[in-house]
Amino acid sequence: MSKTIVLHSFRGGTGKTNTSANVGAILARRGLRVGVIDIDIQSPGIHTLFELTEKDVKTSLNGYLWGEIEIEEAAIDVTDRLGDEAKGKYYLIPSSIKASDIARILRDGYKVTLLDDGYKQLLGALELDVLIVDTHPGLNDEILLSMAVADTLVVLLRPDQQDYQGTSISMKLAQNLEVEDVVLLVNKNPPLFNPEMVKERVEDAYKSNVVAVLPHSDEMLSLSSAKLFVREFPDHPLTALFEKVADRCVV
Repeated sequence: MSKTIVLHSFRGGTGKTNTSANVGAILARRGLRVGVIDIDIQSPGIHTLFELTEKDVKTSLNGYLWGEIEIEEAAIDVTDRLGDEAKGKYYLIPSSIKASDIARILRDGYKVTLLDDGYKQLLGALELDVLIVDTHPGLNDEILLSMAVADTLVVLLRPDQQDYQGTSISMKLAQNLEVEDVVLLVNKNPPLFNPEMVKERVEDAYKSNVVAVLPHSDEMLSLSSAKLFVREFPDHPLTALFEKVADRCVV
């Protein structure tokens, strides 16, 4: 049975896009058919993790939202970015990185309910086992719709007071939308913070399970969001934690 996994954070800079791409890569390497869709239409960026440039993105989510293409026509097969050991398939559905397209979205908008239809269409047309939705930080109509249709909602936060306050709002909305499966993921934990203590504090604050506490990583920073971490550092402790997140997402 296919699953839609939505990754969300109230504030930017939580590492949501890196997590989306790397968890998807792990699942595709295991033999699943995986799609990751970038609905951060105002500031898209996940394409860089697959070493794609504006010239490589011929079609995009924007074209579907404007009624110009079917959404599966925007899918780019990025399986070759996983290495020779990949057993499944990996597709990226990017948002346009052209300034004119971003300006058009900001000016004219689009019918948000098309996203729900698009998710379903992708699952069927590409025969996906998993669709990962990389969302925009904060809350808007796209986020609320994506939360409502999520089989699993992963809420990311850093051990930071502003993140704690914003996450409270996200968790309350998820409850109001009756999202059945919600987990928390703490990212960029400083070396001085005991991960077990952070996990306990966050779980106590939100009465929800923390799937992992991901440490701050200089190796992650060194990639500058230009490559998939799990391919470049397969034996790194952070990769093992991404594996743990992937396990939880497909339970």
